[in-house]
Amino acid sequence: MSEWLVLTLAMAAVCAVVVLVTTLRHRRVGDDDDPSETPDVIEYMTMMIGVVYAIVLGLAIAGVWEARNAAEDHVRAEAQALHEVSERVRIYPADVRDRIRADVDAYVGHVTTTEWQSMTDRGELTDEGARLLDRVRHAVTDYEPADEFEAQAYQPLMDQVMAADQARGARADSTEATMPAVVWFGLITGGLVTLGMIFALQIRRTARELILAGLFSALIAFLLFLIWDFDAPYSRGVATTAEPFLELFPHLDR
Repeated sequence: MSEWLVLTLAMAAVCAVVVLVTTLRHRRVGDDDDPSETPDVIEYMTMMIGVVYAIVLGLAIAGVWEARNAAEDHVRAEAQALHEVSERVRIYPADVRDRIRADVDAYVGHVTTTEWQSMTDRGELTDEGARLLDRVRHAVTDYEPADEFEAQAYQPLMDQVMAADQARGARADSTEATMPAVVWFGLITGGLVTLGMIFALQIRRTARELILAGLFSALIAFLLFLIWDFDAPYSRGVATTAEPFLELFPHLDR
């Protein structure tokens, strides 16, 4: 089932629950009930709860959005470092150059297919990917420069291999969810409390009030879904893709 379909059903369900509870509650209220008699302290508490919860939601969205952007940066940095390795070995002898480029292509091909699928399904990198990157490192480090020109290119190549390795490690750390379970408990509990205060205000069954209550509850459901979706940068709806690798190694996207 599509995640967006799940979101639509969840928002519709929340709206339906709010409208249903409001309607049933209205039927049980006597004719002499006056909603204008709601104590001022309840209105003040409702306002404060809404403000505090809005701040918490904003911080949570900012946190997962920043984590998603960081995940994209890790992918871009890794792809760029490997591209630099593939380009800078052009000064090496043909056999060495071709071997290093073949190793880089093998690693990138594995990342964009097998390893990316592993990140999506299981949230982890593959041992084969680590082995292929080690092969790239060994191919670069094992070559002994034949002249001063090649020697000057040797250390920058090593730096790019190290940058790719660091970016890979950061990518591995980004596969896990960034929001702890206790934060999710607070977000969901806060949402329930915030929606519960709707009934504390004794809203009536007028079309205007029911529409506003339904839209408010749907908005909270949407924001919680947004946080959940961004919380796993590589495996959910608005996910980080392997596009930087495919842009820098277009010959592999065939």
